[in-house]
Amino acid sequence: MSKKKLHMSLQTKFMLSVIVLLSTLAASILFVIEKREVKAIFEEQEEIGIIMAKNIANLIYSPLMYYDEEGIEESIEAEIDEKLIYVVVFDRYRTPQGGTRFIQDYEETYNFSQLGENVDENSFFSERKNLRIENSGQILRILEIEVPIFYKDSKDRLGSLKIGLSLEETRKEMRQTRLMLLLIGGVGLLIGVVGAILLAQRITGPLKKLVEATVRISKGKLAQRIDITSQDEIGNLAKSFNKMSRQLLLTRKKMEEANIKLIQAEKLASIGRISAGIAHEIRNPLTSVKLNIQKLMQSENLNEIEKEHLDISQEGIKHMEKSIKDLLDFTRASELNVDRFSVEQVLEESIKTLAGSLELKKIVLEKNYQNNLPQALVDGDKLRQVFLNVLRNAYEAVEEGGKITISLSLLKDRLGDKIKVEIVDDGGGIPEKDRDIIFELFYTTKTTGIGLGLAIARKIIEQHNGSIRLEENLTQGTSFEILIPVEGPR
Repeated sequence: MSKKKLHMSLQTKFMLSVIVLLSTLAASILFVIEKREVKAIFEEQEEIGIIMAKNIANLIYSPLMYYDEEGIEESIEAEIDEKLIYVVVFDRYRTPQGGTRFIQDYEETYNFSQLGENVDENSFFSERKNLRIENSGQILRILEIEVPIFYKDSKDRLGSLKIGLSLEETRKEMRQTRLMLLLIGGVGLLIGVVGAILLAQRITGPLKKLVEATVRISKGKLAQRIDITSQDEIGNLAKSFNKMSRQLLLTRKKMEEANIKLIQAEKLASIGRISAGIAHEIRNPLTSVKLNIQKLMQSENLNEIEKEHLDISQEGIKHMEKSIKDLLDFTRASELNVDRFSVEQVLEESIKTLAGSLELKKIVLEKNYQNNLPQALVDGDKLRQVFLNVLRNAYEAVEEGGKITISLSLLKDRLGDKIKVEIVDDGGGIPEKDRDIIFELFYTTKTTGIGLGLAIARKIIEQHNGSIRLEENLTQGTSFEILIPVEGPR
């Protein structure tokens, strides 16, 4: 019950906060819009007044030039309407030369020109003012505008004209604008309140999911994912949670891999000690056998069949020595002798080693090399051994007349560029049950060899901080992908 109260309290607080924020924001926006609208209305009214004043100035130009006060008054009285309250005409000396009868009773407005001495055709004076009617006490809200009048084709000042425009219609327009803005603000606030309620429900729901997923993670169930696709803070929180979950899984996976590598290292250490003992016990007798066979080969009393048998024995001894050497090399912690090499050149040297065998078996070799690949910081000899081991496996897997495809390309990566090598054959492929163990020590499907080739290849590539893997989902054959960092081991 207490949890429910806490939930409702959080939702209520959120709603109230959003409503207050929306109200403040709406009020601020409406205030700014209202100010801009009022300013725009007055600017429009001012432009209309300037145009009206200049039109009247054109009408009274001739009477003003000849100081015809009656003509001036007749011209301006004809222009008076409900919107135009008064008109005053000044001469070049800023002395009134006529005006509407109404404004002549207001000496302060009638007798004084507001324009300065130095004016041009773009000059004008504008001011909002209140004019009190003496008899009724009514207040007239006026926009007063004064413009200069110049002699035709001259910059000399002939006089000026001042008008007073009623702002009553403008005030009505402003009131309508304010009412419309208040209506819009009220509707917006109502929509905001409804949105706040829905948003509060939307936020508390995902938060509950986050809490439940966090509890499951605390119990060791790291494979948790929250399906929230919103682009707000809750969505970002969900993404961070999912990222944390993935990192925890990745960390656990790395720990498991580290444990596997530790077990493998211990196993290799044990194999190394055993191998060293076996090598010592085998090499000495094997050397004696080898020397004795060599002495027998020098004898002139041997027939061809005996020599052939001795040759086979020598080949067997060489194979045993090579197996012992490979096993000892694999179990030793050897250091890389790195330098800048062209991976394409190292690969081509490995291909040349098998060229005779490939030609004899009529294997088609297809090459797809990307141009201008950078040199990589690698141990050339060890990398050559990797390519040779993988190519030899491909050669042995395909039938006569089969096909091997080799591809070279540059793989861009934010952690550093890599050279990608793909070696694909159309042989019988690797059984599904063996795919996870092909890189293990002593794994082999052949009648010859002790299963060191791919294990050695993986060890060398991992020393370069690269990777080698068997690509899956092939309908036929085998495909190996080798990634080699351009900048070498770190």
